[in-house]
Amino acid sequence: MSDHRLDRIVIVGGGTAGWMAAAALARFVVPGGTKVVLIESSEIGTIGVGEATIPTIQKFNHLLGIDEAEFLRATSGTFKLGIEFVNWGRVGDRYIHPFGRFGRDIAGVDFHQLYLREAQRQPLPPIDQFSISAQAARAGRFQHPSAEPGQPAHDIAYAYHFDATRYAEFLRAFAERLGVERREGRIVDVSLDAPARFVDSVILADGERISGDLFLDCSGFRGLLIEQSLATGFEDWSHWLPCDRAIAVPTADAAPPAPFTRATALEAGWQWRIPLQHRVGNGHVYASRFMKEDRAEALLLANLEGEPVNEPRRLRFETGRRRLAWNRNVVALGLAAGFIEPLESTSIHLIQHGIAMLLALLPDKRHGSIERDEYNRQMQASYEAVRDFIVLHYKLNQRDDSLFWRYCREMEVPETLARRIELFRGRGRYLKGDTDLFTTNSWVAVMLGQAGWPSGFDPLVEALDADKVARQIENAHGAIARAVGTMPLQMEILRRMNALAPDAREHEQAA
Repeated sequence: MSDHRLDRIVIVGGGTAGWMAAAALARFVVPGGTKVVLIESSEIGTIGVGEATIPTIQKFNHLLGIDEAEFLRATSGTFKLGIEFVNWGRVGDRYIHPFGRFGRDIAGVDFHQLYLREAQRQPLPPIDQFSISAQAARAGRFQHPSAEPGQPAHDIAYAYHFDATRYAEFLRAFAERLGVERREGRIVDVSLDAPARFVDSVILADGERISGDLFLDCSGFRGLLIEQSLATGFEDWSHWLPCDRAIAVPTADAAPPAPFTRATALEAGWQWRIPLQHRVGNGHVYASRFMKEDRAEALLLANLEGEPVNEPRRLRFETGRRRLAWNRNVVALGLAAGFIEPLESTSIHLIQHGIAMLLALLPDKRHGSIERDEYNRQMQASYEAVRDFIVLHYKLNQRDDSLFWRYCREMEVPETLARRIELFRGRGRYLKGDTDLFTTNSWVAVMLGQAGWPSGFDPLVEALDADKVARQIENAHGAIARAVGTMPLQMEILRRMNALAPDAREHEQAA
């Protein structure tokens, strides 16, 4: 039998996407004899700012065998228990979309259904008060999940905030230790073989030609291979997600970092706040057709909670996805594959998911179409599911203070999202699909947090004893409050883990 294994995989571009791919290939593919080469140029900058993630990042790090404390120390990372949304329903509103579950189910009936029925009988606190992750986030506290089922701390779920540039450097060191070869250079040309128009090689500015069997395009928005060479095409989603600009600036912060991301809705977009150990990442995502750039920057600077430590960076982007994430022998990852604005911190997850799908469908030199077609089907569905959840936040607003928010409320949304909104508004139901990233609890958090209350509840609740339901809700609230009261502050956990970055220790001493 002839050997059709891939001899060489070439990664074009570094940054978060490139080095995540390199690290995963180093762990799972290099030991099988395939050579992995990553090409990046120090002349080309990356878009790395403070990065927020969702809990799936833990799985990626775990599969690589990365120690959590070492990772947090290297990236100046902090824990993230959820996202606080401010002014998204109406000006003055705020709620937390927490990681993990709400309360406790009864007989297989979701807690939020118990909550919806009981709310018709008596006033109840907001549903995020029935989440230990949300309550701990507000208190600035953290602990790792308890191994004891039935305890509130068992339901803690978390992700991280970290410096994306440092994460790429951390993964670079990991990948190079396992045999990935890094080549410094700027790509000036791409060679396609004549019959099939597959990428044959890339040519560097010094004339060196680097060939490969499979190419990963991690070149950012420009899509050097997937678009500039293969003309794959782009599906524009700006009519649903009109924000197309961002301005980023880090600030110093003398206060201990909070274990949650904040997204504050402004006049024509929103402002992020991502607390790291040594600084805070801030940015303003906005729609240029509703706001001028100078006004957007002034608004960001006026709403900062600390002193800027760098000049603001102005960024442009286009929301949407490549029509094919895998075209011929090129797989696009990260910004080269598509971009959905960072409202729910899904960018790194989509990179991670793309890498996982590639490993599951890794081709050989024959490049059969079945793996490629399945990859494209899965990635399209994943991007569309994330898109719908992000659009949901905009659609549900009740603001009437700007043209931007009125546009978002009145716009037609994808049919897939419209059906789910109507299903939830009936009896609070959400049925998770195979490719959906966000669970029922996530939809409940946003729908109820932005007044998307259903008109009824699941009839199965009627079969439950009303007094038992009331006790379950009351007990859940009290148990969570008591558990949070015993939890340490986040910085204490980081110190116990020996996870403080060197500059964070200096920051603490100066404070």
